[in-house]
Amino acid sequence: MSKNDKIKIMILIVLWVVTFYPLYPELVHEWLGNSDNSHAFIVPFIAMYFVLQRKNALQFARVSTSIWGWWLLALSLLAYIVSSAGGVAFPARVAMVTSLFGLVWFCLGKEFIQKLAFPIAFLLFMVPVPYSLISLVSLPLQLMATDVSAALIGNCSIPVYREGNMLYFIQTQLEVAEACSGIRSIMSLTMISLIFCFLSRDGWWRRAILVIAAIPIAIVANIFRVTGTGVLAHFYGDGVARGFLHEFSGIAIFVFGFAVLFAVFFLVNRNVTNDIQ
Repeated sequence: MSKNDKIKIMILIVLWVVTFYPLYPELVHEWLGNSDNSHAFIVPFIAMYFVLQRKNALQFARVSTSIWGWWLLALSLLAYIVSSAGGVAFPARVAMVTSLFGLVWFCLGKEFIQKLAFPIAFLLFMVPVPYSLISLVSLPLQLMATDVSAALIGNCSIPVYREGNMLYFIQTQLEVAEACSGIRSIMSLTMISLIFCFLSRDGWWRRAILVIAAIPIAIVANIFRVTGTGVLAHFYGDGVARGFLHEFSGIAIFVFGFAVLFAVFFLVNRNVTNDIQ
């Protein structure tokens, strides 16, 4: 890539940043106001790390152009304009990422976008998932976590009755709220699984295992959390479901889920090493 090409790309990136400036204040507000979206702050830095890891390969990539990239850029900008005019935030935010994808594809061509597709697509984790979609997914997860936890608690010889997302004990009751559905863990572990995919050796099936494993790991970890909270609530009251212990249990279960996912990552890549030997 010549010096003039680099200058043109920098100018286009600056124009892209300015174009989507109206989205930034509300986006940052949602990141700060909802702990489910707090991971978005580190997403650009992780994406930049992915780009830097491919710096040497990008130096030898051939600059070209692509009509497909132009179409993607044009459609993304159109979606941004229409969504902004209609006051619909989610499509406009997705268009911000897809337009960057289209811009790189159009200006730099096939070889560059093949190497930068993953880092750019990773930026989608900056976009908060609509609350309506979270509610749609979280309810079945709440009910499943409540049902399985009630069975596990009953196997511990603790009297418990389940009704919906409520667990009733002899002296207290426990609500498995939306925050305890496990959707936060699924989103976080899915993002981490994609990072592991980038660090993994070649082989699509190995990466598929990592991504697919993230969801059941998060669900099982959350069931352990609800079950443990239910056992403690039986002995110490529903106060254990609030305050420091509740937050600490969330962190502990996330660490547990991360450790299991890392173990899967290690085993998959160890098998690759053994195959090579």
